[in-house]
Amino acid sequence: MSYTYENYDIAVIGAGHAGCEAALACARLGLKTIVFTVNVESIALMPCNPNIGGSSKGHLVREIDALGGQMGKTIDQTFIQSKMLNKSKGPAVHSLRAQADKHDYTEFMRRTLENQENLTVKQAEIVDILTEDGHVSGVVTHTGGIYPCKAAILATGVYLKARCLCGESITYTGPNGLQAATHLSDSLKRLGIELVRFKTGTPARIDKRSIDFSKMEEQFGDETVVPFSFTTNPEDVQKDQVSCWLTYTNEKTHEIIRSNLDRSPIYAGVIEGVGPRYCPSIEDKVVKFADKNRHQVFIEPEGNYTNEMYIGGMSSSLPEDVQYRMYRTVPGLENARIVRNAYAIEYDCIPATQLKSTLEFKKVEGLFSGGQFNGSSGYEEAAAQGLMAGINASMKLLGKEQIVLKRSEAYIGVLIDDLVTKETHEPYRMMTSRAEYRLLLRQDNADMRLTPIGHQVGLISDERYEALLEKKAMIEKEIERVKHVMIGGSKEVQEFLEAHKSTPLKTAVSLAELIRRPELSYEILEPLDKEREPLPEGVIEQVNIHVKYEGYITRQLRQVEQFKKMEVKLIPEALDYNDISGLRIEAQQKLSAVRPHSVGQASRISGVTPADISVLLIYMEQFNRSHRKETV
Repeated sequence: MSYTYENYDIAVIGAGHAGCEAALACARLGLKTIVFTVNVESIALMPCNPNIGGSSKGHLVREIDALGGQMGKTIDQTFIQSKMLNKSKGPAVHSLRAQADKHDYTEFMRRTLENQENLTVKQAEIVDILTEDGHVSGVVTHTGGIYPCKAAILATGVYLKARCLCGESITYTGPNGLQAATHLSDSLKRLGIELVRFKTGTPARIDKRSIDFSKMEEQFGDETVVPFSFTTNPEDVQKDQVSCWLTYTNEKTHEIIRSNLDRSPIYAGVIEGVGPRYCPSIEDKVVKFADKNRHQVFIEPEGNYTNEMYIGGMSSSLPEDVQYRMYRTVPGLENARIVRNAYAIEYDCIPATQLKSTLEFKKVEGLFSGGQFNGSSGYEEAAAQGLMAGINASMKLLGKEQIVLKRSEAYIGVLIDDLVTKETHEPYRMMTSRAEYRLLLRQDNADMRLTPIGHQVGLISDERYEALLEKKAMIEKEIERVKHVMIGGSKEVQEFLEAHKSTPLKTAVSLAELIRRPELSYEILEPLDKEREPLPEGVIEQVNIHVKYEGYITRQLRQVEQFKKMEVKLIPEALDYNDISGLRIEAQQKLSAVRPHSVGQASRISGVTPADISVLLIYMEQFNRSHRKETV
């Protein structure tokens, strides 16, 4: 017998990084929300590397925070080491990365969910999505409970029909031996949703007491920690940090792997799913990069109160006996004791081209999706999608305009546009190279770009928004000031420039002109700036970047204006691509499947050529003209 429980506005299925952001966003926007998880112990679980951020991923976390999400706040409270990556390069690729205490991270996020108004946490496996007239009407648990709802968000991660592989051993579980969700896939297929199999993996965890760190290179965190959240007081994140360690594989390691490839599920044909190209197993590295005689191995603590150490760079699905021999060839791991074996996990997910740019399914109204289930990889990519799915499900129910971030507005916009537009044949990973306008989409200005949108949605308080407007005004005022402050060629100035290996002045120049010199900066020039008043660190950073890179920024802004011309050319929903005789058959098929909302999005679909876009533009003009006549 089935029982019907109280009604909810939104049901979130899964409480990983996507589900947490989705559920919190919905509840904070006033929607009565319930989030389901197969195990409350797995809320915001970090089954792979316990870190947040990294190259391009740090941008995503900053953007999540700027929109009113939770991930940045949580890692600021629970990190054990923090480092700004790529500091020797330009600001466009600076990326914050923090090692988390994985237990504390999970606990902090769980407390946040459990104490959020309008949000209910429920441990249960969802086995069915109910619909009425093509619209979501409820969800059903494995124990027969029916929870009516107006919208649902799929955030199932790697749990759908999951199985873990370690050599010849196969267990039908989710990560870390947690229960898999084995029934929902069939329900989704009945709704006409296409599923595919992807796989990912994780390395072994090794007992810290069995590691000889004297044979490794110690890796320290930054002396001055920069927080992820724009709301975190920088003074609150200055604390003692733990060390990580660097070592390397060698030819002996590689020989053991090569001689046992037939026992790897990846090469024995046992694994059906497609793995991530940009985070390969150690077997893949040895085979595909046969010319390399060593690979980096990062030894990273899983937390303050555990001896488990994560062996980054050596994920594997080789049998346990091979893992022992392989790991013990690495300097410092000669006597390693494995606490948890490395394994591969494969799972059901979707080609995300089935989704609108709002992350709502095209075939099922009110059904949204976010996270690894959409064919992506990584905690940060998942959280970003979960936040946007939560926002858009809420906006739909509240009768407000849904939010689609442009590629020129955010890394999140690039991420979602790539997923819903391009065919993804492997787990998608965010990279700075995917963003066409990365000088504009820096992590340092995520608040300037996205906090107004978060405020418009309702996730950013008036107080935080007013603080942003004040910061913006200070930046603009200071930029104007440094353009008009003139520095002459006095003895003091010439000696200062010589000390910083900078060309002496022949005539007076503006402070802005000096800031633009590669060897100088706003901060370095402080002794020459007699009129300067104290400013917040965030304002100083923005002034320096804006002045130093003004020419490049202006050029990218012009490119964005060109980009917008294609993005605002909206394609009529009623348009039938099969009626466009000039389109190639492949383009007709791809455009019909994806149904892009704009010409810009259509141009990014794999298999659609510039010639196809030209034909489409001509047809659209004729289509719109004929429809205008019909309405007259």
